Amino acid sequence: MTAPQRRPGQGRTPRADALRNRERIVEVARETFAAEGPGASLNEIARRAGIGPGTLYRHFPTRAALQAAVLADRIERLSARAAELRDTAPPDEALTEWLRAFLAHASTDHGLAGRLIAEETADLGMDCHQAIRDAAAGLLDRAQRAGTARADVSAVDMIDLVVGVALATRGQDGADSGRPERLLGLVLDALRG
Repeated sequence: MTAPQRRPGQGRTPRADALRNRERIVEVARETFAAEGPGASLNEIARRAGIGPGTLYRHFPTRAALQAAVLADRIERLSARAAELRDTAPPDEALTEWLRAFLAHASTDHGLAGRLIAEETADLGMDCHQAIRDAAAGLLDRAQRAGTARADVSAVDMIDLVVGVALATRGQDGADSGRPERLLGLVLDALRG
């Protein structure tokens, strides 16, 4: 195996342990932000990741940088899940399963996406909204062509409905734990027409 080639002016290739640390930080931060919100302690995230705060700050010099990495990771996972479902599941099942994953994403956001979008300095490295629209549109289009989804529904309509479910059920832990899934079921029934 040969070493990766560098172009002039390009930084050195990160060491394997540095890449593992970065991945671990993002994984722990994703879980921590989902549980505690975007204001969770960065020192606690470092502790849970098994690294020192200095290592965390070398990878992510600001809270916004870490939040952006977490959001980008979550969106990449949603996009990958859409592609996987598109390749392996029948159209109706693929759309249903992805909408469940999207609802989980929207329900655990705690305002993270809104905060980052409002910050002019946040560099997400992607257009998160477009990535979600593209994933949703691909699955919806496939279901529409199969006749299992209404032809008059757009991907944006579908996304807005699921975000509405997430917002309507936010903060209702324990009160009616089945409500998000029940409301999503109503959205799915409406999509099938």
